[in-house]
Amino acid sequence: MPISSWRPLVIARTYLGRWGLIVALAALPIYYAIRDLTHGYASGHVVHGHVLLSHDLSNIGNNIVLGLANGAIWALIAIGYTLVYGIIELINFAHGDVFMIGSFTAVGFAATIGLGLGTGVVPMVFGLIATLIVCMVVCGSLNVLIERVAYRPLRNAPKLAPLITAVGFSFILQQVGLLWKGGAQQSVNDLINQGATVFNISGVAIQRGYILAIGAMVPLVIALAWFITRTRLGRAMRATAQDPEAARLMGINVDRTISLTFLIGGMLAGAAGLVYELYQTNIVYNQGFEAGLIAFTAAVMGGIGNVRGAVLGGLIIGVIQSLADNRMSGGEWTDAVVFAYLILIMVLRPRGLLGEETREAG
Repeated sequence: MPISSWRPLVIARTYLGRWGLIVALAALPIYYAIRDLTHGYASGHVVHGHVLLSHDLSNIGNNIVLGLANGAIWALIAIGYTLVYGIIELINFAHGDVFMIGSFTAVGFAATIGLGLGTGVVPMVFGLIATLIVCMVVCGSLNVLIERVAYRPLRNAPKLAPLITAVGFSFILQQVGLLWKGGAQQSVNDLINQGATVFNISGVAIQRGYILAIGAMVPLVIALAWFITRTRLGRAMRATAQDPEAARLMGINVDRTISLTFLIGGMLAGAAGLVYELYQTNIVYNQGFEAGLIAFTAAVMGGIGNVRGAVLGGLIIGVIQSLADNRMSGGEWTDAVVFAYLILIMVLRPRGLLGEETREAG
């Protein structure tokens, strides 16, 4: 077939990849918004034995806000995946379990310093800030240790070797969590009363948990973006990600830069662990497996190696999960819907929504 005959197909694929994705991502919330307006939804009020139906957009608004709050946690974890893959092209399967250690550390340290349901506002704020710092330091140090012990000796080995090592460290950390807190899910103190409504916007309830999740994610992402783009160490990270050999010739300590990347990724996982524990008010030793899988999916969806893509992917997955949990048979189809969207995005844009930022991608 002549090359010219392929040109219409290429143009069609380009426009489909650009506009088709926008339509696909917007289809689910638009469909349910129209359904709420036309068919209504149960308002929770009963009159003469009949449940009243509301015909407005507050229900879909609540779904989206909840999804954004959940997605903020996935975004913090996804950034760790995307940073590590972008710089050494390794899927750090242990990263989700580092997040789990962060949650366990938060619970243990909060109990140690006496944070409880009766703690006052000012001591609670300073206590949570101290807990955040401790979680970030512990998880960042743990991630650096994993890199130094497990990944650095295999830097020049076939890619399968560090991949299997990452899976091995994931199981090791899960067993640490199992020995630490046991195998049953544990409820923890709702220190911030996360379900309390702070204010309403046209019937959309903004809860404390939502403010915590989004309020923690936004400044951390802004700080990371500033660090990567404005500081010397951040430029060293970008140079190492593009070409480690050329970076080494320019005087950059590549090993130290890679360790710094693991440190930052671990610190963000530690912050996510604290937010998750306060937001969900329960912890379990294998929570890192599901969280890691969702976060890595977010990183791939947004474009592996792309920090902005990881954040966008996390927020999108959070909204999809919220809609599916609330609207589709009690959440039975949630995972299927999430991965259906992932497959659709990979077909239309193989490098993710915002494009990969890896050596292979350029």
